[in-house]
Amino acid sequence: MIFLKHDLDGFENDLRVIIQAFYYNEKVVSGDALSRVQTSEPELEERFTLEATACKQGVLLRLQEKEKCVEEQVAECDLQDKKIARNAIHATLYHMLVKYTGKTLPWGDLTGVRPTKLATELVEQGTSDEDIKSYFMDTYFTTEQKADMCIEVARREHELLKGIDFKEEYCLYVGIPFCPTRCLYCSFASYPLAMYAGKVDAYLDALEQEIIYAAKAYEQKRLIAIYIGGGTPTALNAEQMDRLLTMLEAHFDYQHLKEFTVEAGRPDSIDADKLKVLLAHDIKRISINPQTMHDETLKLIGRAHTVEETKKAFHLARELGFDNINMDMIVGLPGEDITHVKETLDALKELAPDSLTVHSLAIKRAANLNAQMEEYRSLIKGSTNEMLLAVDACARELELYPYYLYRQKNIPGNLENIGYAKQGLECLYNILIMEEKMDILALGAGASTKVIFHEENRIERVENVKNVDDYINRIDDMIARKRAMFETR
Repeated sequence: MIFLKHDLDGFENDLRVIIQAFYYNEKVVSGDALSRVQTSEPELEERFTLEATACKQGVLLRLQEKEKCVEEQVAECDLQDKKIARNAIHATLYHMLVKYTGKTLPWGDLTGVRPTKLATELVEQGTSDEDIKSYFMDTYFTTEQKADMCIEVARREHELLKGIDFKEEYCLYVGIPFCPTRCLYCSFASYPLAMYAGKVDAYLDALEQEIIYAAKAYEQKRLIAIYIGGGTPTALNAEQMDRLLTMLEAHFDYQHLKEFTVEAGRPDSIDADKLKVLLAHDIKRISINPQTMHDETLKLIGRAHTVEETKKAFHLARELGFDNINMDMIVGLPGEDITHVKETLDALKELAPDSLTVHSLAIKRAANLNAQMEEYRSLIKGSTNEMLLAVDACARELELYPYYLYRQKNIPGNLENIGYAKQGLECLYNILIMEEKMDILALGAGASTKVIFHEENRIERVENVKNVDDYINRIDDMIARKRAMFETR
C-alpha cells in the first residue's frame, strides 16, 4: 500500500497516475481513506508515503519510508496555471520514481487515454517527424519506439480522415449484450445466453423501437459507419441476426456507408448459417477473437472455445468469402508470459488476418477478475513492453500497420491498446470513436451515445441502462433520454 498526503487542490489524480504507472495494481490511499487506514490498521505495511506540499517555488515532493525521507525534489511551477503545473508535477515525480525504482517507462510521464492526440495536433500544424519525435522524447521522456509509433498512427489517421465531414456525418453502434459465457476479465454489458436465450426476441423488439426513433432523429445526417458489438452479436441465431440487419436496413439510409463491422467475436458462436446471413446483407468485415492461442488460458478466463475452433471458424469465414477479418488478442492474461504471447503470434501468422487488435490486460472494477483478485493474483504477470514489441514485429511481418492507439486505466506501466491493419482495410469506426469529433449514435443495452457540439467544443453523452430486463422494460425512457438531448442540438 502507498500513502499519499497532499494539500493541492485539483492535482491528486496527477500524482496518482504517475505512482500507479510504476506500481501496477497497488492501492494508493489518501484523504479520509488514509486517516481511516492509519487509525484502524496502524500496523499496516506501507511501501512508501508521498507528500506533496505547495511551496513558494511550486510543489515540494517528498518520498518517505517509515517517516524517513529518501528522496525530495521541487516541481517548479505556478499552481495557478494548471496545465503547466500538471506537466511540471508529472515530470518531477516521474524522475523521482525512476531514481527510486531503478526503472523507466516506455511512455515516460505521458498520461491520458490518447497519447497520439499530441502527435495528431502537431501533424496538422505541419510539424516534421523529427521535431515531433524530439518533442515526445524531450518533453515526456518516451522511448524512441513509442514516439515513432505515435507519429505513424497520427499520419495514418490524418490521411484516413481526409474528406470526413464531422458535422454532417455520423457513426452507428448497436449493442448485443449476449455471450456464450462471461469472460473473467470482461466489464461490458454481457449476459450468458444460456440464462437469457428466452429474452433475445423481446430485446430485439425493444431495440427496434429505438432504431425507428434514432433513424428518424438522424435522417438529416449521413451515416458512414456501422459497428455491431456487444457482448457477442453472433450469439444471436441466424434468424435473429437476419431480423436485426433487416431492421437496420429498413430504417437507416446506407447510401453513404463506408464500412459495416459485426463482431463475430467468440469462435464458438460462429457457424455457416450466421456467416451466410452477414454476406447476404453485404457485410464482409468481421472480428474473430481468439484472445490467446492456448487452450489452458482459454479455459481459465472462461472462454468456451478451443484453439482448434478458432482456426476452424477463421477458415470457414475465408472459404465463404470474408475478405476483411480482424482478430483480437490480449497480452498479460493470467498465467501467460512472453513465451505464450510469441506462441499465439506464431499461430496468428499462419491464419494471416487482415487486421489485428491488441489489448494490454486492464483489470476493470466491474470484471470478475477484479472481484476474485486474491485467487488469481499469483497468475497475473501483467502485460509488458516486450510483449507489445513482439506483437509489433509480427504485425509488420504480416504487412499490418498501426492505425489507432489508445490506453485504459489499470494497464501496467501505462501501456497501450493498438490496432494494426492492411493498408486500405483500417476500421474507420475505431478511429472515429477515439477521435470524438463526430456523433456516435449508440443503441441497445449499455450503449453510450456521444453528441458533439462543435460550436461549443463540448461532448455530451446519453447512456442506456446496462441491464437487459431494464432496457426492455424501460425502452420508452431510453428513447426519451435521447430525445431530450437531441432537441438541444
